[in-house]
Amino acid sequence: MHIQIRIVSLFVLLYLFSGPMYGQIREPIAESIIKRGLSVEIREIARLPDTSRVYPSDQHRAGYARVNYVRELADGRRFANDTRGFLYLLDRYNQPSLYLDVGAVFPLSYYDGNSAGFTGFNFHPEFSRNGLFYTAHIERAMRNPAMPDFVPPGFTPKDSNYHFIINEWRATNPTAKVFEGSRRELLRIGNAVVAARHSLSELGFNPTARPGDPDYGLLYIHGSDLGFANGGGPNGNNPAQTQRLDSIVGAILRIDPRSPSESGETKGLGNYTIPPVNKFAADGDPNTLGEIYAYGFRNAQRFSWDLTDGTFFVSDIGEGNIEEINIVREGLNYGWMRREGYFDNGLSRPGGARSQLYALPEDILSGERQDEFTYPVVAYDHSEGQAVTGGFAYHGRIPELRGKVVFGDIVRGRLFVADLAAMKAADDGIPETTAPVEEVQLYTRDASGNRTYVSFRELIEASLGATVVRADMQISQSVSGEIYITSRQDGTIRMLGPVQ
Repeated sequence: MHIQIRIVSLFVLLYLFSGPMYGQIREPIAESIIKRGLSVEIREIARLPDTSRVYPSDQHRAGYARVNYVRELADGRRFANDTRGFLYLLDRYNQPSLYLDVGAVFPLSYYDGNSAGFTGFNFHPEFSRNGLFYTAHIERAMRNPAMPDFVPPGFTPKDSNYHFIINEWRATNPTAKVFEGSRRELLRIGNAVVAARHSLSELGFNPTARPGDPDYGLLYIHGSDLGFANGGGPNGNNPAQTQRLDSIVGAILRIDPRSPSESGETKGLGNYTIPPVNKFAADGDPNTLGEIYAYGFRNAQRFSWDLTDGTFFVSDIGEGNIEEINIVREGLNYGWMRREGYFDNGLSRPGGARSQLYALPEDILSGERQDEFTYPVVAYDHSEGQAVTGGFAYHGRIPELRGKVVFGDIVRGRLFVADLAAMKAADDGIPETTAPVEEVQLYTRDASGNRTYVSFRELIEASLGATVVRADMQISQSVSGEIYITSRQDGTIRMLGPVQ
């Protein structure tokens, strides 16, 4: 009898205090970051104007300027956005001037949040000829006369609290230093949860596609679960909103930004064309949305293409436990809300919570049996960071970074790399196969060339003269493949590598 009680007690303890075969996992990825002394110089190249007092209601007005992206054109011009509504052009001396006041065009814009405001922009590959570029921003739904093109299933436009909007702008003179021209709205999405979470920001064109390629000129749009992962009142924590092909919740979209009247092809949810080459446009199924490229993402905050072979990398910000980078292919399912990293999410279990993780069945973990999901090639847990950004294959002029993928953590401001070949090898169908992650140590140089090692957070705090709760690291890539590091705190644009 005593032996039986001890066996049962042991089983209960194993179930409660982790272990992949027994229950909830408490420490998902132990010792996931390698430190081998890899160091890279970081230098300041520009600072955007102080906009901290532009919107007095902005919860983040302590930030000097909130830089989210740096984009370059093939002719060498460099642009950066402040999410408070401003798009700047940097001249040859890296002095910023206002190119477009996006906030002034949209008086209902909403700025009170980490991912609110004028969140993203990008240029058509033929901008120098056609003058086209694209922006993403957020508006309040209250007293907004515009109607969404899409609201999550089960909701109506009246349930929307915010709108996520994509616009196309056409510059009359693409070489001008200040925008003049026209615009049209491509897509307006209704956000049905209380908070404006996981707004659209990443907009991209495949830089490896050439005129005549099926992918040329097609616009990829941020994959977002529209905040359903973050609670947000009675409509939050709703796993039924994800894993659907009749909804764009959690989906990366690929669209032809031309209007159907111009293309002569099928209209999408908004004023754009569904590319007939898209898998879900060509499947003959009326219950799948043709603009979906891939799905199962929580907050696909950055994506990029390896310029050598077109591999498509997507960094997906996790919920309570795992940050991940995926190699993405069309038509595949990347798991959210059923999976987080290579774990079973607690929301998929009766009575489970979104902050819980459970081990996958052993035959799936080993690759003996494959389920319907595709798993990350890089993962780290929240003991190391809280929100992944970046994911750029590096082939530039810094020897220490060549052949690696550069990424970082938004909140803690840590910079990471993983071996590019190891990431591609990890795309093997076995969930637990991931590439090792290595931290990069940053340093600056004084006038005599002496090194001072420093964290990114320390750079931000020195710039502001104040401590910060979050580093707000953002990563962008130049046309030539070099790496920009910015922050939505101090408005400074920095670059990796020595002065050229």
